[in-house]
Amino acid sequence: MNFTPRFYKEIVLIFCMGNRSLFNEKPSTSHYHRFLDEAGDTTFFGKGNIPLLGTSGVSNYFLLGMLTIHEPLHEVRSRVINLQSNILNDPYFSPIPSILKKKNKSGYYLHAKDDVPEVRKMVFELIVSIDCHFDAVIGKKEYHIYEKKHNGNQAEFYADMLSHLLQNSMSGHQRVVLNIAHRSRCTTHSNLEKGLQKAFVIARHRYPDSLTLNEAFFNIQYPTTEPIINLADYFLWALQRMVERGEKRYVDFIQSRMRNIITLYSQGDDI
Repeated sequence: MNFTPRFYKEIVLIFCMGNRSLFNEKPSTSHYHRFLDEAGDTTFFGKGNIPLLGTSGVSNYFLLGMLTIHEPLHEVRSRVINLQSNILNDPYFSPIPSILKKKNKSGYYLHAKDDVPEVRKMVFELIVSIDCHFDAVIGKKEYHIYEKKHNGNQAEFYADMLSHLLQNSMSGHQRVVLNIAHRSRCTTHSNLEKGLQKAFVIARHRYPDSLTLNEAFFNIQYPTTEPIINLADYFLWALQRMVERGEKRYVDFIQSRMRNIITLYSQGDDI
């Protein structure tokens, strides 16, 4: 089997007034499209090899998640775009600085960290109304594991996380399109390729008789051009609030859309 990972530096999806994408996928494409994002950071040490875990601005966990939609993608996009438009045009939200800033800079889009509680509630309600499921890996950042397993290398840490996320999505498909949110440091071609190749090796060992995948495409996406990515962001925000702050109510609300949530590098059980 010749397995070929392919990369697109950028695919820009443009939405017209009728909310129709120029990409014009057929409904069946939802079966092999996935939408990935991350939360937290991969930082362990600062300059001079100073340990940074537990300091301000450095997360204790790094999360990677993948959203699978079981409805026509163009319909889900339209629903997200309509919600964003309604929020932007609602006088109740018009004075909010985070909305004004995005509107004036690049156009408003949903982002859980910046959105106000009223908007978050609307997005979570939208999520549970969509036929979808979400998989994620939650990596506990432990110095000894980072040094021993990942050789103290952030790229290896990221690739290992990505391989755990992807390995179970490779069976039953000949082609997978991985739409991943742009991150300047993590979503480099080398990091993505390392994670994908490692996932393929694991999947080939785990599913020797059913693995049919021979192509995987990475689409580096932006929240202003691929609205479905913004839903993945919300899933991860909910999980991050739970592991970093112990706030579980957001996860509880969308639990019906969670599938495999795996904890790595700690004694924690799978959620």
